[in-house]
Amino acid sequence: MATTKYTAPGMSTDDGAAAASLLQDRLSELTDLQLTLKHVHWNVIGPNFIAVHRMLDRQFKGVRKIVDQTAERIATLGGSPIGTLAGVARDRASAGEYPLGREDTMAHLAALNHVYDSVISNHRQVMQKLEDIDLVTQNMLMEQLEIMEQFQWFVRAHLEDPSGALSSSKSGHRESSKK
Repeated sequence: MATTKYTAPGMSTDDGAAAASLLQDRLSELTDLQLTLKHVHWNVIGPNFIAVHRMLDRQFKGVRKIVDQTAERIATLGGSPIGTLAGVARDRASAGEYPLGREDTMAHLAALNHVYDSVISNHRQVMQKLEDIDLVTQNMLMEQLEIMEQFQWFVRAHLEDPSGALSSSKSGHRESSKK
């Protein structure tokens, strides 16, 4: 990311650049999540199709707002948000591609649950790094976490049985959600 010439009032340009750099990683991962949600929305089939299809459309729209908010915060901090396909692909190359195409609801929801695990965990790590850099950006990530955790809860509600175990694969393998 290029050196910033300005940042938010009261911050050093170094802190603004550091926060913007952390947010660029978030922007790429969130853009990937947004595209994954739409991919699942288009490819989910089987029981509970319409409920899952509609739920994912709402989640896509919610994540799209988070993506926009993140990009605008980067710009506010004096950075230049990178949201091109090539930029996102470069930043996300090590993450691998979402593994499913046309598949039933439970398989997609189990895979999507793992995607949310990663995005939420990474968001928390960045939020902690922002503790000494920029509390405003940290607060934005906290608000985003609340939304994404609720989205994941909606996904997990489809996977959970009465004992609290989550279906982790198409084969019906269960894993405990209690730690």
